[in-house]
Amino acid sequence: MTVSEFKNAEAADRFHGVYEELLAKLWPGSRTMLDVPTRFGTTRVVRTGPGAGTGTGARDPIVLLPASGGNALMWHRYVEALSREHAVYAVDTVGEPGGSVQTTPIADGRDAAAWLEELLVGLGATNAHIVGCSYGGWIALKHQIHHPGRAAALTLVDPAGFAEVGWRFYRWVIVGGLAGLAPRPLRPRLARAVHNSAILDSDLMTLMRASMGFRRRLPKTDVLTDEDLQALQVPAQFLLGARSAIHHSDQVAERLGETLPTARVEVIPGTGHALSTDEPELVTDRILKWSPPQNRTEPSHHKDDSQGADDPPLAALG
Repeated sequence: MTVSEFKNAEAADRFHGVYEELLAKLWPGSRTMLDVPTRFGTTRVVRTGPGAGTGTGARDPIVLLPASGGNALMWHRYVEALSREHAVYAVDTVGEPGGSVQTTPIADGRDAAAWLEELLVGLGATNAHIVGCSYGGWIALKHQIHHPGRAAALTLVDPAGFAEVGWRFYRWVIVGGLAGLAPRPLRPRLARAVHNSAILDSDLMTLMRASMGFRRRLPKTDVLTDEDLQALQVPAQFLLGARSAIHHSDQVAERLGETLPTARVEVIPGTGHALSTDEPELVTDRILKWSPPQNRTEPSHHKDDSQGADDPPLAALG
């Protein structure tokens, strides 16, 4: 298995030029750029919030893991609110297009978990609230299974790992990607048709187009077993898009209620797998309410029964 990389120096330069331009444009407040070595490569992290100029070593930080194909910039709408009282580490996952450089293959979920553990150790992050979106949620869950003890809480935003990735998801990605290339005046209508609000963020669409020269070589997500879920020992909340293309959210909520009754589960009506862009204010609110020490009270299980059955699967980016 090879490593993720740009196909040539020109593609890398083009992407990094757009990345740096958008970071300067979109990122609120002061920030510290960190490069953390791991055995899988150097991981770029954008640190914001109290003590941002001090770099690593924050207690009770919020660690943000992006979806597949994404990087720290996917969280740009979240950072201002999350960093008012918490140190925030927004991560460019090794193997995804961003500022990180992969040097060793990541073969499976155990390797992905080991990478995250080494990153958290390198950051000196203790009592961390790990927030993972889609593929990043799968990594966060794998980390807690294989390396319990460093995270204090998990928020999983429509995470992967609850169904085999099949045609529904790939159709959603392809249709969403094509819609994102459409003229801007057409995108609101297309976004509604494909249940993909991500295409309305023109800056992230610019970054997506710049990443076309990146060759991603990360493992496919596997399906978490009941034993995996029962091994979770920290407060965990699952935010699920009612129209998600990566799984059937009502089935995921029912399974979590049976296997992990201490978790908080919320199926959010009118949203899809692009939940992080569908409802950024709601997701921000849920993250803050779940951050230590707030979540040290007894978690609750909540399933929203307003989801329609078998909504069309179309749309989205990640």
